[in-house]
Amino acid sequence: MNGRVLIIAGSDSGGGAGIQADIKTVTMLGAYAATAVTALTAQNTVGVQAILPVPPDFVKQQIDSVLSDIGADCIKTGMLLDHGVIEAVANALDAHLPAMPLVVDPVMVATTGARLLDARAVEALMQRLIARAAVVTPNAPEAEALTGQSIATIDDMRRAADTLLRLGVKAVVIKGGHLAGPILTDLIATSAESFVLEASRIETRHTHGTGCTLASAIAAGLAQGMALRPSVERAHRFVQEAIRTAPGYGAGHGPLNHAVEIKH
Repeated sequence: MNGRVLIIAGSDSGGGAGIQADIKTVTMLGAYAATAVTALTAQNTVGVQAILPVPPDFVKQQIDSVLSDIGADCIKTGMLLDHGVIEAVANALDAHLPAMPLVVDPVMVATTGARLLDARAVEALMQRLIARAAVVTPNAPEAEALTGQSIATIDDMRRAADTLLRLGVKAVVIKGGHLAGPILTDLIATSAESFVLEASRIETRHTHGTGCTLASAIAAGLAQGMALRPSVERAHRFVQEAIRTAPGYGAGHGPLNHAVEIKH
């Protein structure tokens, strides 16, 4: 096992997303996962029944504890819940690891379409975390919320990626799963290049946690010293296989098969 990933995200009691999905993904790809929990949720495949926030100071204390002893080679953020938590995370990273590779999964829009962060929190997310990140991984609705631009085509994705790159983030991965059509296209863009990864749409309701899983898989690769492109390509393969072999649990949006093995 090589590469340490500190995951800063919320807990999913159903095990399909959040830190549970993150830990499984990082472990399956051969890296070590540590966590700082930002919120507890009571949820299953049908929906979220309750959320219990973790106080920002305690989120920071978890980060301080991990980084002062175990350390990290990459940090991944998921659901940060509110402005206070975002500021606490940014302050902790400033203190410990200002140059640490950071993967930001901007969990902003729920599956139902509901906004999860208010305007103040979005601004803090953009300026304090996305601007310093190595990679940001929005889906199309999240990229729309971050940029104020409508996204319906690959050209729209490119324009949104350019807007995010101007913030300072090194690489943007815009996921195309929410767009129409039988072929799913993810766009990966840096200031120097862009490329796309395509996959045939798998007709299934078992896609809960795909965003968490992709971002954590990318973080595992970066923690292991992989370059951006091979890290993203491996993460993409992992997610596709995890969807294809999903166990079928639950009455709603079920979890992926995080125990899937792929060729590295």
